[in-house]
Amino acid sequence: MMRIKRSDFFYIALLMAAFAVAMMFAKPEASTASNKVLDAQESFFKKRLQSNSTNPYSQSPKIYFLPAISSFYEKRNYNTLWVMRNGLTPEAQKLILNLEEADSEGLIPEDYHLNQIKELQALLQKKPLNNEIIAELELLLTDALLLFSSHLISGRVKPAFVDPDWFFLNHENNNSLILEAASSNQIDSFFKMIRPSHKFYYRLMDALKLYISIRKQGGWSVVPSGPALRMGDKDERVEWIRKRLSITGETGNPGFSVPLDSFDESLSEGVRKFQKRHGLETDGVVGAKTLAAMNVSVEDRIRQIEINLERWRWIPRDLGVRYILVNIADYSLAVVENQEIVLEMKVVVGKAYRQTPVFSEKMRYLVLNPFWSIPLKIAVEDKLPIIINDPDYLTKQGIKVLDGWSENAQEINPAVINWKKMNMNYFPYNLRQDPGPMNALGKIKFMFPNKFFIYLHDTPQRGLFRRAARDFSSGCIRIEKPFELAVYLLKNDPQWPPEAIKEAMGKGVQKVIRLKDFIPVHLLYWTAWVNDHGVVHFGNDIYNRDPSLSRAIKSRITST
Repeated sequence: MMRIKRSDFFYIALLMAAFAVAMMFAKPEASTASNKVLDAQESFFKKRLQSNSTNPYSQSPKIYFLPAISSFYEKRNYNTLWVMRNGLTPEAQKLILNLEEADSEGLIPEDYHLNQIKELQALLQKKPLNNEIIAELELLLTDALLLFSSHLISGRVKPAFVDPDWFFLNHENNNSLILEAASSNQIDSFFKMIRPSHKFYYRLMDALKLYISIRKQGGWSVVPSGPALRMGDKDERVEWIRKRLSITGETGNPGFSVPLDSFDESLSEGVRKFQKRHGLETDGVVGAKTLAAMNVSVEDRIRQIEINLERWRWIPRDLGVRYILVNIADYSLAVVENQEIVLEMKVVVGKAYRQTPVFSEKMRYLVLNPFWSIPLKIAVEDKLPIIINDPDYLTKQGIKVLDGWSENAQEINPAVINWKKMNMNYFPYNLRQDPGPMNALGKIKFMFPNKFFIYLHDTPQRGLFRRAARDFSSGCIRIEKPFELAVYLLKNDPQWPPEAIKEAMGKGVQKVIRLKDFIPVHLLYWTAWVNDHGVVHFGNDIYNRDPSLSRAIKSRITST
């Protein structure tokens, strides 16, 4: 697997942009002379930087970026950046405003010394020439800038702390260049530049605002438990369901003609909308799973959105002009071109004990009518017990036994093998399934070589796509529309119009087609997202990854 490197394009762009902003707008040293601290203030400033001790005017604050801040102010000859003798600069006010609004992105304003900053700001208004207050406030504002920037750039939690199966490499921050950009008097522009640029991130921010407003209005009540309810039923619990769905917009006012306790067609349609938004079977029946989803609190839904905003901060800023995005938790695939979805389909992903990993690679080729060389783990754990119980299984499934994996490997009669002696430590055979209607990979596989041996492929088990929960694979991703994806990938290759692809698939002979233009494939894990129509969706946390990230956020584990 080719991981996202530290020198990826986002990181380079961030540093270059920050440096450019600094060079364009930074004022010469002489212009900051009016910010020169008094001798006593400079003395305290140095002492505070050296000791990182607690100031008597503020209750806590640990300084997270002491070396970078010390170097920055030494180079400035201890000129202040944010605090003047007559109060805060306009850029300091903008910084504070951004910190106050951090919760709109699922971050915690108080993490950025906000309470202490406001306390010192109030004291400064009373004692404008107090050197210790000036220095402490200056220092906390600078540290807050670096911490907030760090969280916007790479997240407040390191993925490795909570999700060992997240294989993107975190962006790294250059504190010196952040500080230089800050001194350019362009704070708002700088924060806009370093935020995730994906429209999906901003949609989630809108969803967070919506659910926070629902919380302010009291959220929703728990619907009492009881037997399943469906269209035609009359029950006092129906009124609870109607009220619950009206809060999140699945149903409107039923009007005076409909009794509130009657489960009518409009309510059934509202239940189906709710089920679709929550990854449930859309049968319009309020059974146990649907009721459980309705009774998840607004607070927990807010936390779910915040968790997924954090995941967006973990990934590369530039996913590509066009790319394939698989949301594992949503069992979905989208082909995105110029930030617009041009092709969508359902997918089947790995079971909980064979999870599909999170990573990024480039698709390089596809294979029509592929052979399937069964991986060792699957051969031993899944196929071997069946072979032992049914000696004819391999023949019925079109699976050949080869004495190795080379092109010259010879076929062996499975009847002469003592399968009961085979195990994970001793399995010298290659089980290879021929192309055909029973082949587990179907008619096409799409290859983006990686260390996990994960790829996209067709499947003969088409019925799986009709299910709401689709975690049935051994890690690879089965896709609903393989032909349509192949047509899209080869649309600029004159040798492979749709008719030629279909003809080659019908021949039943393996054919490798290399792509002229590689396309990034991003396998990601979102349990909350917003679609192109602005509808908020909540998926099932199929690999139980949300709780550990939620605990890390609550316990203030940071990436610094």
